[in-house]
Amino acid sequence: MAEDQEQQVPAQTVEEPLDLIRLSLDERIYVKMRNDRELKGRLHAYDQHLNMIMGDVEETVTTVEIDEETYEEIYKSTKRNIPMLFVRGDGVILVSPPMRTGS
Repeated sequence: MAEDQEQQVPAQTVEEPLDLIRLSLDERIYVKMRNDRELKGRLHAYDQHLNMIMGDVEETVTTVEIDEETYEEIYKSTKRNIPMLFVRGDGVILVSPPMRTGS
């Protein structure tokens, strides 16, 4: 009976960090990059260095400018859409998988 329970372990288990990325293949993910860049797109492929191929990407770049008169910080966001993008892993800070709702 104990052997039957061991064989019923779900195939989609997360045992190490890259397993979470594997479960996000072909789904939309959020990637925070260095230099205040954010990416949202579909993950097509990745490797152990977190190099990634993403499709249908929306890139948001946030810049901070200082007003010369009031010395206030002004945040500006620039967005662009990219059909296919190679992301170099050494610039990745955070990868967030899609939200999953338990049924």
